[in-house]
Amino acid sequence: MTNTAQSSNLPVDEVDTTPQALRRAARLWPDGEAVADVQSGEDVRWTWTELAEQVRTFAAALIEAGLQPGERVLVWAPNTRHWVVAGLGIQYAGGVLVPANTRYTGAEALELIERTNAPVAVVAGDFLGAERISQLTEAAGGSLNGTPLKVVVRVPLGGTETATSDVINEWDSFLDTATDASLQAAERRADAVGACDVADILFTSGTTGKSKGVVALHKQTLAGSRAWGSNGELDASDRYLVLNPFFHTFGYKAGFLVCTLFGARIVPLAVYKPVEAMRLVESEKITVLPGAPTIFSTLLDAPERADFDLSSLRLAVTGAAIVPVVLVERMQSDLGLDTVVTAYGLTECSGFVTTCRPEDSDETVANTCGRAFEGMEVRIDESGEVLARGAMVMAGYLDDPENTAKTIDTDGWLHTGDVGELDSQGNLRITDRLKDMYISGGFNVYPAEIEQTLARLRGVTDSAVIGIADERLGEVGKAFIQRSTDEEGKALTPDAVAEFLIDKLAGFKRPREIEIVDALPRNAMGKVVKPELRGR
Repeated sequence: MTNTAQSSNLPVDEVDTTPQALRRAARLWPDGEAVADVQSGEDVRWTWTELAEQVRTFAAALIEAGLQPGERVLVWAPNTRHWVVAGLGIQYAGGVLVPANTRYTGAEALELIERTNAPVAVVAGDFLGAERISQLTEAAGGSLNGTPLKVVVRVPLGGTETATSDVINEWDSFLDTATDASLQAAERRADAVGACDVADILFTSGTTGKSKGVVALHKQTLAGSRAWGSNGELDASDRYLVLNPFFHTFGYKAGFLVCTLFGARIVPLAVYKPVEAMRLVESEKITVLPGAPTIFSTLLDAPERADFDLSSLRLAVTGAAIVPVVLVERMQSDLGLDTVVTAYGLTECSGFVTTCRPEDSDETVANTCGRAFEGMEVRIDESGEVLARGAMVMAGYLDDPENTAKTIDTDGWLHTGDVGELDSQGNLRITDRLKDMYISGGFNVYPAEIEQTLARLRGVTDSAVIGIADERLGEVGKAFIQRSTDEEGKALTPDAVAEFLIDKLAGFKRPREIEIVDALPRNAMGKVVKPELRGR
């Protein structure tokens, strides 16, 4: 058990649980601004002391609701202060955080709840025109009572909840359930959290079509956040605009957790729009702005850019796609950034494998993913596959020892599925993918999942999905559908296929182009030859 005072005095390189990180932040920067949630007409600001109290109260309410150490809690909500409180509060109470993509359908979110047997879910209210609890309820057949859920906490984002269930709690009402006894219990739970306890389970689509739950321990999650913040030279004077989603490692482990370790202000943004992002950069004097290359392209090309003062920006971190040298140069010259770095990671390593350093040249930043993060090793095997080993490598896949053993070999090397090269300085360049995965708008998309979904559509004999170039998103999906020769096949149209997928897959997974074909190209073994499709 870790004593509260001792954990507050830990140097950053010895912090290995999120409760330790939060307590340390409240002690080191008690009056420093931790969160500035200034979107949708709100202006809510908390110091690190106030954030810690919010987290402690949320943890106490979870304990009052019956959450046991090690139990999982789903968070299905956009970037707001509520997500930060919920995420840290779950772990403070000894629970395991299970983030869900905000673009998921109700059915996809329900699947995560069932696979993790989560008794609690924190769910957005009305967001992007949809009431998420209603979607969840509909996916469950009209009632949540038959699911593992005992408690649903509704994040207040507008709208009126229409689902009728005694498991649904409004945010403020839920916090009000905390008692003196449960607040004391929350502190004991936080004391008991250890470095080798599970911190989170992030789901990533698998090449078999079924998503895989990546299990990370507290020490693995914190090792990545610490290395990321150290490389970016963050400190308590920084103000960090977190527009990368909290459900992703980029917004969570390279986002608000980094701020918690280094004292930087967390400025969340729920929905990215160039003008809103620039408004926040100006009003909050933002210094740190990570994001996919598309984010910076849209900022640079925004006609309103000259109307905003963006001179406070000092650091940008980008990746997840090819970064042209000219983009790096424009980010420095037109946005006034002192430092631009690129990085490479995957969920199985908490998002951290390699990164460029602030002193690297523009060509190195644009053409490579940099060198291994502190605590990580990278090598290329005889087949050209990138292997990673070190402090950030996951504990394994949830309830899947077979795939865990295939991914992490007996020497501890994680097989990434990417093909790459290392230069003489150790900089990594990704040259290809062993798998068919493509990246759309910063999100990994696995064709096998889409193809398995298409197989359920009557009239489809077979299908093949590939990634094709897209100016805005980097890549989008294109589906080739081999239709059956019966009447249903003859009646099949691209519009019918698109309509079928609407409530089956999240928007970023749904193919943007659909082509009906009489036959797919195959090799002698009968396997679809996707390179031929890519060459069309």
